[in-house]
Amino acid sequence: MYQWILVNVGSHFDPARSIFVAPRKGVYSFSYHVVKVYNRQTIQVSLVLNGWPVISAFAGDQDVTREAATNAGLVMMERGDKAYLKLERGNLMGGWKYSTFSGFLVFPL
Repeated sequence: MYQWILVNVGSHFDPARSIFVAPRKGVYSFSYHVVKVYNRQTIQVSLVLNGWPVISAFAGDQDVTREAATNAGLVMMERGDKAYLKLERGNLMGGWKYSTFSGFLVFPL
């Protein structure tokens, strides 16, 4: 899904599946910025934790050529929990190349 992985300390982000796997129990911070380009439909992008959407972002302005769906949040994760982004609505004509997904451990429990 992503062309480049800039930082992956501990290799807990699986680039082949675009999934982050928590190495330990704790509070994690995630943020994402997904850009739709030349697309007049609304997109909805969710941060998914173990198969369940926990936060979503929307981009739906019909009068612009580029727009971003952006969100961030803190989530509690157990060791082995999985977090990833899911395009719930619409499509990304340019793919995910203008998008970012970041996460890190804030506080171990």
